[in-house]
Order: sequence, then C-alpha cells, then structure tokens
Amino acid sequence: MKNIHHKAKKSLGQNFLKSKSALSAIVDAGDISADDIILEIGPGKGALTKELLGSSGQVLAVEKDRELVELLEEKFKKEIEDKKLILIKGDILEFQPNTYNLETRTYKVIANIPYNITGAILKKFLSAETKPERMVLLVQKEVADRIVARDGKESILSLSVKAYGDVKKIIKVPKTSFSPAPKVDSAVIAIENISMKNFNGANGVSEERFFELVRSGFAHKRKVLAKNLENSGLPAETLKNLGKKRAEDLALGDWLDMAKR
Repeated sequence: MKNIHHKAKKSLGQNFLKSKSALSAIVDAGDISADDIILEIGPGKGALTKELLGSSGQVLAVEKDRELVELLEEKFKKEIEDKKLILIKGDILEFQPNTYNLETRTYKVIANIPYNITGAILKKFLSAETKPERMVLLVQKEVADRIVARDGKESILSLSVKAYGDVKKIIKVPKTSFSPAPKVDSAVIAIENISMKNFNGANGVSEERFFELVRSGFAHKRKVLAKNLENSGLPAETLKNLGKKRAEDLALGDWLDMAKR
C-alpha cells in the first residue's frame, strides 16, 4: 500500500492514535447504532475509521491531507464503493452538514481532532443550525479538564460547551498512545443531548445576550464580576448581589438567569 509510512505533518496537528483501548473507549462513548451517520474529522491512517465502520450505518470522513486521502482510498476501497464510507478531501472548518443531507438525519461527530482547532470545531458544531446529536472528541487533557471545569472553576470554554449539551470526561489517554507522541497527555470527552434548549421556548434566553454577558464577565480576570458587568445593562441589585464573586465562580445556571434580565 502506498504512503504506508506517511510522516505526520506538524502543520496539520497530526498525531495518529494507535492505542486499541483508547479506540474502543471512543467508540463506546459514541453509543453507536447501525442507523447512525458518523462524521469523522481527520481520519489520518484510518485506525478509528475502521472501528466506526464496524458499528455505524455510514461514516463521512473529512481529511485535509491529500496523501492521507490517497492512502484511505486504497485502504477502504470496498467500503467507499459500497458507500459505507464517504471520503471527503477538505477542511472541516469549511464543511457544511447540509451539503451531505445531514440536516434531515441524525449524525454524531466522533474524532481524534487536530488540537490546534479544538475551539473552532466545538464552536462550529455546537452553534450550527444543524447540530450533531452527540460529539465524542479526543482532545488535550488540559483542555478536557477546562471544559468539564474539573477544578470547580468555569471558563468561557466550559460555559460555551455546557450551554448546548451535557459534557463528561470519559478516559485519560497517555501521550504514548500516539505516533508520533505529542508533548502532553490527552483525554476523551463526550458531549450529549446537544440542543438549543437553553435558548429556545418561553424560558429560553437570547443566545447572543448570553455570550455577550459571558465574554464581558471574563474580560478582566483580576476584576470582580460586578465590576466587569457594570456596563452590561444588568440591574444594580443583580450586580450588588454578586458581591466579590469572579466570573469563574458562577455556574451555567447563574449566567442563564442573568441573561434573562
């Protein structure tokens, strides 16, 4: 098979997962059924792709590296012919779900993603008009801990994810599980029940207002929250009740309540 010794490209954030236990953990967290459409980001050499093909109805794999696309075309020739695998050469940040009719079908995003675009991927799919039902992502461990607010301190990142779904950390994946090995450990996270429930309906709040408040609240980390929000249009009583709290001390529900005012 050509390109079997493909050298990872640092510019594309390529670190190929080789741990069978980590691959199994990712697939298990996906809760995949035979009817599911799976969107895989950066399939690389196809280790996770192979596992996903064995569990799902169809896999759409988006790969930016032309050499890897050629490798995958050869490796999964039969699956591509059977339309079990749709291999797409392109940038995931330019991918449009409706181009592949995903707006009319449930799909899940399951991937070992390039870590340098983690935030952009989360924003793209969580705020998309056509959201996935679930996302299972392999990310840097430090980022995973921030997203689940492991230390009890929220961030713009953790609140931005929790506003759309329920997030949990599944498993730590040591750096030795990759080739080449990255400099830091990784972790698998799952985001379930992705929806607009906090922003729709009679009890919903303005999505734009919510993020405006959160950004303002975290604008100056050394200042207390009330000071950061003094020009936000919130009632004086609300600001007074915040006391000496900082932005990181408030849970998602607190921010949603403030956005309603």
